Amino acid sequence: MLTRLPEYIDPLHLADKRGELKGQIPISSLDRLADLLFDDSGAVTVDLFFGREGRLAKIEGEIEAVFQLECQNCLQAVQYPVKSSIKLGIVMSIDQADRLPEEYEPLLVEEGKMPLKNIVEDELLLVLPAFPRHEHDCLAHKSNNKIDLLPDKQQSAPENPFSILAKFKNTGDL
Repeated sequence: MLTRLPEYIDPLHLADKRGELKGQIPISSLDRLADLLFDDSGAVTVDLFFGREGRLAKIEGEIEAVFQLECQNCLQAVQYPVKSSIKLGIVMSIDQADRLPEEYEPLLVEEGKMPLKNIVEDELLLVLPAFPRHEHDCLAHKSNNKIDLLPDKQQSAPENPFSILAKFKNTGDL
């Protein structure tokens, strides 16, 4: 078991050796998540087991993190804890991916090594909400503090647009 996670891994080699990876990846290193985050401090805890089930090379484990996302209502930070289980079947082709058991998602691997953070980031992108919001009504607090900016003229009863026609009707100047 490694305490420091490698930057690149060979998933098939790790599956053959029944490898295990435990450690943390800084959230700031996850480039594709950067636009979704309010703050990129903290780390993602990774706990992955590589192995084989017959001919199927697989990755199973969990990833955990607490993200600071931007609330889409009030544009302030909202904490979003993530604890996601991973069950990936390592495949070399689309044909192999089609034959995976239902409980496994395909991880298409070309020969050689791949960045570990890409696997973790893909899984995180799948579980993060498209429109993060606070659980409470965060806009209610803001609307109570608003000052009524409408001028008095607009607050009075609106003028009837047909009043001009009524004048013509009475004078007969049509």
